[in-house]
Amino acid sequence: MEGARDPPVAGKRRRGAVTVVFIAALPLLLVLFLFGRAASIAADTQLWSQVKQQSPRNASSRDRLLGGLLSPDFDEPTCRSRYEGSKRWKPSPFPVSAYLVRKLRQYEANHRRCGPGTARYREAMAQLESGRNGDRGECRYVVWLPIQGLGNRMLSLVSTFLYALLTGRVLLVHEPAEMVGLFCEPFPGTSWLLPPSGFPNMGRGFWSSCPESYVSMLESNVVGYDDGGENASALPPYVYLHLENMNLRLRNHTFCEEDHRALDRFNWMVLRSDSYFAVALFLVPTYRDELGRMFPAKGSVFHHLGRYLLHPGNRAWGIVQRFFDGYLAGADERLGVQVRVVPHSGVPFEAMFERIIRCTRENHLLPQVTDEPAAAARPAISNSTARAKTKAVLVVSLKPEYYEKLHGTYYANATASGEVVTVYQPSHDGEQHTEARAHNERALAEIFLLSYCDGMVTTGWSTFGYVAHALAGLRPWLLVPLDWSGKRADVACVRPASVEPCLHSPPSLVCRGGKDLDPVAHVPFLQHCEDVGFGLKLVD
Repeated sequence: MEGARDPPVAGKRRRGAVTVVFIAALPLLLVLFLFGRAASIAADTQLWSQVKQQSPRNASSRDRLLGGLLSPDFDEPTCRSRYEGSKRWKPSPFPVSAYLVRKLRQYEANHRRCGPGTARYREAMAQLESGRNGDRGECRYVVWLPIQGLGNRMLSLVSTFLYALLTGRVLLVHEPAEMVGLFCEPFPGTSWLLPPSGFPNMGRGFWSSCPESYVSMLESNVVGYDDGGENASALPPYVYLHLENMNLRLRNHTFCEEDHRALDRFNWMVLRSDSYFAVALFLVPTYRDELGRMFPAKGSVFHHLGRYLLHPGNRAWGIVQRFFDGYLAGADERLGVQVRVVPHSGVPFEAMFERIIRCTRENHLLPQVTDEPAAAARPAISNSTARAKTKAVLVVSLKPEYYEKLHGTYYANATASGEVVTVYQPSHDGEQHTEARAHNERALAEIFLLSYCDGMVTTGWSTFGYVAHALAGLRPWLLVPLDWSGKRADVACVRPASVEPCLHSPPSLVCRGGKDLDPVAHVPFLQHCEDVGFGLKLVD
């Protein structure tokens, strides 16, 4: 793997562990050999009991279908992560509403009726290629286009799926070369991929002010608020909705009630976004009751939909399995540390590392170290079966320096508590390469490895970190941004109010001449983000 390395001392530790297990198992093997089948059953029972007692985790009781979120109608080998991954997560802190489960099964049935390869899809494509919208179709679509890095893509993809749920559209995903096989098909008996034949004007591309964009259509009077829904067949064959972060705002005319009535007249929509605009859908009164029924806990939106929709393909899942089982599975506790420093931010390494250490020590996430030798520092073990508590730290960063210094700290020094702290880093590619499939597979694997941790420290503003802690259902310790001078911050990290990601770029709410009000003052389940003061997030 380019830029990756084997975590230090892991190989020696595993070889030692294998030797200990083999010696411990010798008496049971002798019993099995000497006393036949009856002894074999007894020995197997005893050995399995010991394994379960010694294992820090017993995931066999985990809910394979995530409370009904997942459909059982899949062939497991085609996507090993779908059911295997659900067993590795901690139990969800949010119950799944029966209404959401019903909506997902209804959506899946509609996707099978209208998805690629069906007669209805061919009819809809023929209407699209005719150059006009047509009357309201039996099957309607939203085509998702990717932009920016993997974290942004996962946030916008979940948001687009939520929009499809609310509007009765079928979600189709444009899969560029760097995303081929990255995610499994999420809907049974059908495909969410836009067929290779593509979409009109896909080669020319779409941008915020292209003629097909919704705002351009409003400005040129191609579509209007007061059309009353009549003569939809005279509209263009599709509309392009551009929801990209532009100067830290989403464009006007995107989340007002009348805008969504106008957008609903189009049978085909193309959507591009780099943002978690699911938050903004709660600002549209038309959708609010439905959203409340699907998500009684507002802080569970990405947590549930991300777990339902986003399953690593088998290549990325192989990375997850090998690393987790090789280095993390045997620990009593796992802590994820995700570090993302934007190159132009000017934050010095030492300032960032100091914040990580302060955050983990002040909040008792990692133990203090001592100058004493390890044997002297570790409390005496009175029982031969007792062992020191082990904590595995997973460092996820494009840079190796944070891993190297944290690993060196706990490799060279004993801990005051007697805990054994091991530090691992799966890869360090140096720079973000969203255009490379192998880079995206490593990034996706590391998001899921983080989500299997018991606790997490993440970097403010990082969409990568948002996805990891929201999938996990954990409120992380969020490293607050330093001021531009890069000096020591008064507070190293804070706990966000919910596990929900932050919408960095709130929409303008100037609807037909109204005032652009702060929605936090008017919507009780919204607040500004801890790391992005003007951002919005869902809370309970």
